[in-house]
Amino acid sequence: MTQRNPSHTDWFRDARWGVFTHYLCANDLSADNWNRQVDQFDVDALAAQLVATGTSYYFITIGQNSGHFCAPNAAYDDIVGIHPSKCSRRDLISDLYDALTPRGIKLLVYLPAGAPAADPIAVERLEWEWGFEGRWPDSWNTARTGKRLASFQTKWEAIVSEWSLRWGEKIHGWWIDGCYFADEMYRHADGDAPNFASFTAALKAGNRASLVAYNPGVLVPVISHSESEDFTAGEISNAFPVCPGRWVNGAQYHILSYLGEWWGGGAPRFTDGFVRGYTEYVNSKGGVVTWDVPIGKTGVIPQTYIEQLKQLT
Repeated sequence: MTQRNPSHTDWFRDARWGVFTHYLCANDLSADNWNRQVDQFDVDALAAQLVATGTSYYFITIGQNSGHFCAPNAAYDDIVGIHPSKCSRRDLISDLYDALTPRGIKLLVYLPAGAPAADPIAVERLEWEWGFEGRWPDSWNTARTGKRLASFQTKWEAIVSEWSLRWGEKIHGWWIDGCYFADEMYRHADGDAPNFASFTAALKAGNRASLVAYNPGVLVPVISHSESEDFTAGEISNAFPVCPGRWVNGAQYHILSYLGEWWGGGAPRFTDGFVRGYTEYVNSKGGVVTWDVPIGKTGVIPQTYIEQLKQLT
């Protein structure tokens, strides 16, 4: 079992709150147009916005269901074999690090636990299967149709390990989405990889001090999904829970929710007073809050959200 070090989360606790953005694209976007989009991302403009809000850490998606990723990965290309590659030529993550670090902002990343669902070639060659019998489950708690998928997981760990080694200490944490079938895929003994321990080792290959969270879905109260994770994923939609304190079974208490009408989009749904009050409440208990906001193709956050985030400083 991967042993977590609670002191690694001290900086996260002290940061109190941060910003998350879903930087994605249409599923049918060509590789050439994806590269054009990534190339126009203005890392300095985003960094200046984040400084103005007073945030001290920032999450960005490496990719999601389209199969487009905002950094190169030779292991992914070798396994999936799509040409031209749907991984961008530009390493946006490294460029963000270069812009954010001088401004005192730590960089963390998001990645799904499964293959990109909208890319059938990637799904097939990564040997991924959806465990939802063709539809999303009504409840993550009762969705128990998953499989172990050891061949997929071995390939996925090789892919995430390459990114982790590429970025090293540039990355301070990973938020891993879609770990819905933990019993089938990850809860196996130390000598029986792949499992949570091997997944965590791959994510931390380049930086053992980086933080990891595994998302079990929208659950209230917030749980710790694995003894291998450092902080709770804490995905929250509409029911904002009571914070029990800094720790949940040894993991730093953290929630992630969205300020808009949905993840990465829509108009602000909360008053400034609610956003400020709930964030301060969780912080007072030793917890951390991350707010998702929309982001444009050029990497700029709408000003209405910048103004709301400023209320937290």
